[in-house]
Amino acid sequence: MRAAALLTAALLAAALGGCAGGAAPQRKPASSVPRPGFRPSAPATPRSTIVVVPEVMAPAGLSGVIGSPAAALTARFGSPRIDLAEGDARKLQFAGATCVLDIYLYPVAAAAEPTATHVAARLRQGGAAADPGECLREIERR
Repeated sequence: MRAAALLTAALLAAALGGCAGGAAPQRKPASSVPRPGFRPSAPATPRSTIVVVPEVMAPAGLSGVIGSPAAALTARFGSPRIDLAEGDARKLQFAGATCVLDIYLYPVAAAAEPTATHVAARLRQGGAAADPGECLREIERR
């Protein structure tokens, strides 16, 4: 009886040990190994053909910002403090003496250049919400 129990335990351990093992690492085929001196080109940024049209903020007090592309905004406000891109969306951040202005750009049609659709402003000290129009004028004056 004891020999049968030991044999059963050994077979069970062997079976479970086979389940725990991982697959051997896969080697890259020779064709995927870079050749000396070969430099792959950067992948092109894909433009989606499916667009979720963002809600565009009303331009009250934000004349010339809402609907503007990034080039027009940087020409108007100078180099952004932060310039982030994620997919087709982009965020530009400009700072004045007392406030920070975030401008969000999204494409409003398939394959269209992103334009400013939303603006948010906050105070530099404490981060409380600020008037976007006032912050915009402060940044233009600097």
